[in-house]
Amino acid sequence: MSAHPALHLAIGAFDGVHLGHRAVLHSARDLARETKGQVGIMTFDPHPSRVLRPQSAVPLIFNRAQKDERLTEAGAQLIHHHTFDAQHAAMEAGEFPIWLQKNFPNLKSLHVGTNFQYGRNRSGNNQTLSKDAAALGIKVHLVDPVILENEPVSSSRIRAALTSGAISIANQMLLRPYEAVGTIIPGKQIGRRIGFPTINLDWHPELLPAFGVYAVELVTPSGVAEPSIANWGLRPTVEAAAPKPVLEVHLLRPTETLPTHGESLRVRWLDYIRPEQKFADLAALERQIKSDVQKASAVHGLS
Repeated sequence: MSAHPALHLAIGAFDGVHLGHRAVLHSARDLARETKGQVGIMTFDPHPSRVLRPQSAVPLIFNRAQKDERLTEAGAQLIHHHTFDAQHAAMEAGEFPIWLQKNFPNLKSLHVGTNFQYGRNRSGNNQTLSKDAAALGIKVHLVDPVILENEPVSSSRIRAALTSGAISIANQMLLRPYEAVGTIIPGKQIGRRIGFPTINLDWHPELLPAFGVYAVELVTPSGVAEPSIANWGLRPTVEAAAPKPVLEVHLLRPTETLPTHGESLRVRWLDYIRPEQKFADLAALERQIKSDVQKASAVHGLS
């Protein structure tokens, strides 16, 4: 590869890095492989909705680090987080390809979804982009939506799935399981008292998945994926008025000793077992947890 390889740039918000996003990225990747070029991503920080409609800005599926990890996994070699502000939002559509060429001097191709819009008042579309970029010697590749179960894959569809507990379809659209990354915090040891000790994680996602019980994998610092069950929510049986939700994870068959405080751990969400609910007492909660553990064990193939 030369010191200044041709750049093939995919553009989008890429929240979730779902199947549709990956199709756009792979379009750039495939052309880069053919021409010995570089695969680039231009995404936006903050999400454009925070500038264009701050009163109804979308909650992000993943944070920046998670997004970058998934983009890199999908083949991105360069990731540029462009600051989306009022000045950028006011850019006329006709200026956008010129701006791109100025900021990415080795730009040879652009890769966007067919519904891509840009420029002031979102006046630019795939047709204007193709025409104006061609005048600058830049080829535009338009990528059709990915269809899953007769509907296009989209970030908004994933958000709806996560907030309704439909983790299975969300994971299909994401390709990789939905993940939480949190720091171990001390708990009240209530789970330990009823025979189900938990690891409590301090985790504050923008998008709140449905509260409830999930079959999960807890990934240890050494990389072992421990079959587990998790409760995500406000713990109404043991907390009168919890100030914020907590992610509690119980390892079904632990294979190694985990740290107890301060370590950052990753949790992969695999299946939704039931909504969170309030029980009359700890004995009723214990009976329900035993049933939940049996269901989670079946998801993991442990029973």
